[in-house]
Amino acid sequence: MQNIHVPVENAYDVLVERGILQKCGEVIKKIISAETCVIITDDNVDKLYANTVENSLRKNGFRTVKFVFPHGEASKNAETLQKIWSFLCLNEVTRSDCLIALGGGVVGDITGFAAATFLRGLPYVQIPTSLLAQVDSSVGGKTAIDLPEGKNLVGAFKQPAVVLCDPDTLTTLPETFLIDGMGEVIKYGMIADADLFHKLCSYDLYTVQEHFDEIIPACISIKRDVVAEDEFDTGRRMILNFGHTLGHAIEAYYHYETYTHGCAVAAGMCLITKYCSSPENYQVLKNCVERYHLPSDVPAPVHELAVLCGNDKKRAGAKLRYILCSPIGTAEIRTVSLSEFYTLFELKG
Repeated sequence: MQNIHVPVENAYDVLVERGILQKCGEVIKKIISAETCVIITDDNVDKLYANTVENSLRKNGFRTVKFVFPHGEASKNAETLQKIWSFLCLNEVTRSDCLIALGGGVVGDITGFAAATFLRGLPYVQIPTSLLAQVDSSVGGKTAIDLPEGKNLVGAFKQPAVVLCDPDTLTTLPETFLIDGMGEVIKYGMIADADLFHKLCSYDLYTVQEHFDEIIPACISIKRDVVAEDEFDTGRRMILNFGHTLGHAIEAYYHYETYTHGCAVAAGMCLITKYCSSPENYQVLKNCVERYHLPSDVPAPVHELAVLCGNDKKRAGAKLRYILCSPIGTAEIRTVSLSEFYTLFELKG
């Protein structure tokens, strides 16, 4: 087992181990003294792993109930959140009980937000089952839902009590989910680890899976370091948003139906590098992204995507922050006016 400690105000551990899903109840019992564990998951993950988690929890003395919602970004909204709150009320969940986010990034985001808000806060556990969630969204305490106007616009910071990553869950993922997760993996190499990035450039979607036992902890450790320095996203943590400013605009432009998050981030990384960095950096990143069947561009007019960036949560008044990686393995936060940001794409579009 690899234990990655996240030293924030309410510190916790990220435990990475193959097979940890089968003994999750034993691990959780050592950390949380709840009577009831509420498993929140989607209809895809429910079929694969909910029984395993429920059996382990019950074996260790927990009462369990389960809430299942339709998979996909379209479910990460106020309507689903309201249904979760009502479910918690109907099942008489108290502040000493626990929520368990079993699934990918959407499940983790909405479960964490429910945990931050129901009864003004109760503990929750992240059990990420997708590559994207294991390397990124399950760690750091950002929770949110989407609005029609933009992604993750309503949320709260809520750190989990523990994160349990089982790389074995990745063996059941459809190829599209592995592709999606690789968008965030490449991001970590770009912002903080040139060696990781260049290794990724030598693998492909199939050979990279042989290296997940080292890649997953490497990405988590990068995020741990950044989050520990800037828990509430007021400074250095913004480098984790490389590719996300345009990526979120891409998701919104296509109504969260055409491009998954990781694919949108990959295209966003390439576009911001193409328009704002060197041709050499752009070509290397583009080649890497395309090795994993990720998009390096989208058909949407780039100037229309730039306008949508004005709705992004990284906007501050009339200014917008975006991230550049030059050289690869480093990240710089740039702040410009909205008009300057739009001009970047008009000049080269």
